[in-house]
Amino acid sequence: MQIIARTVLALALLTVAGSPVLAAGGGGGNNSRLTPFQKLIDEQNYQQAIDELDKALAKSPDDADLLNLAAFSHRKLEQFDTALEYYKKALEIEPKHRGANEYLGELYLRLGNLDKAEERLGVLDDACFFGCEEFDELKAAIEAFRQQNPS
Repeated sequence: MQIIARTVLALALLTVAGSPVLAAGGGGGNNSRLTPFQKLIDEQNYQQAIDELDKALAKSPDDADLLNLAAFSHRKLEQFDTALEYYKKALEIEPKHRGANEYLGELYLRLGNLDKAEERLGVLDDACFFGCEEFDELKAAIEAFRQQNPS
């Protein structure tokens, strides 16, 4: 009986883990609302993305997905202090936000803080029960950092 229960639980978890809401790197909801911001980011129009995200955040200041995208855009413009603030706020709201944890880890690597990046990898390891792209990408970034900065 326990084997059947475990099998059913595993299949249920696989179904949830593969859902598009969780795969988007964030916390849930309909991520199509993020498309206009993501398009600007994909086009490397980071300042315009920030301007639009600021408007959206004025209406929804506790939206971890919006905060993550704003942080990402600030990081790409090398506005690291601001990016750090946005990532931390996103993670206060949603501690296991996959995108924010990955990108904050990458920011820590950019700042030379391997220990903090590895902390984010640990959070992703817990958040990504069956593995996820964010974990894999941060792990690869950490490995590349180690190769470039041997101790």
